[in-house]
Amino acid sequence: MQKDTGGFMTVGELSARLGTTVRTLQYYDRLGLLKPSAESEGGRRLYSEKDMVLLHQILSLKKLGFSLKEIREQLIPLENREQVAEVFLRQAEELRREIAERTATLRTVTCLREEVLQMETVDFEKIAAIIESIRENNTDYRMIKYFDQEIMAHFRAFDRPQSDRINGAHQRLTARAAELAAQDADPAGAEGQAFAAEFWEMVQAFTGGDLSLLGRLMKLSAEDGRLQGGYKPADIFIGRALETYFREQGITPPGMKGFTDNDKHD
Repeated sequence: MQKDTGGFMTVGELSARLGTTVRTLQYYDRLGLLKPSAESEGGRRLYSEKDMVLLHQILSLKKLGFSLKEIREQLIPLENREQVAEVFLRQAEELRREIAERTATLRTVTCLREEVLQMETVDFEKIAAIIESIRENNTDYRMIKYFDQEIMAHFRAFDRPQSDRINGAHQRLTARAAELAAQDADPAGAEGQAFAAEFWEMVQAFTGGDLSLLGRLMKLSAEDGRLQGGYKPADIFIGRALETYFREQGITPPGMKGFTDNDKHD
């Protein structure tokens, strides 16, 4: 330590001891967050052991995600333990929210990477649609990479309330199909056929009754199932339930053969 510091530390010495930078300490000084306790005859800032303790507190709180403003205005001045505990509680809640957001973002990026690797060409319109579908927990996001311009145009035509309504119905019905499959429910039975009627109503809402669009979507779904290494039990249940429903209702939708026969690819 320099002789003229009189037991104090220079800004360089303090920054080295706590692994920060001189620029950081100068910035904290300008903010009024950490003022030097003294000044040398040569005009150098000098810090005491108490200053070093305060700096340690600031750096530790900053690592917990607190902003410098929060540290200066909400934490350092507090002496009541209940008040300090309340600040930490709020920070814990904020960190949980950030972790949830980061986890969702990580899932999106991971899924998106797999989708991009399967695209023949980079198409940012499709990438944007895939991102939105993943964030909405739409399990059919994998099909978007196969969409042609006409299907993409149809996909974009839905406003947010319509999209949310159809997506919500799809998620609910897919979960219901998984439950029925796990219960070994009969796809041709009363429960299976009630399910098929509701699922078909959802499909028609999405396609707007456009049978040519429906046929192409069904072919894409069948192809995607094969490319993903086989159909899931929920997909198989849906296909079998719809096959019976169509036969009973005298419906022959185009493109349904590959979809309703999906159990053969399991």
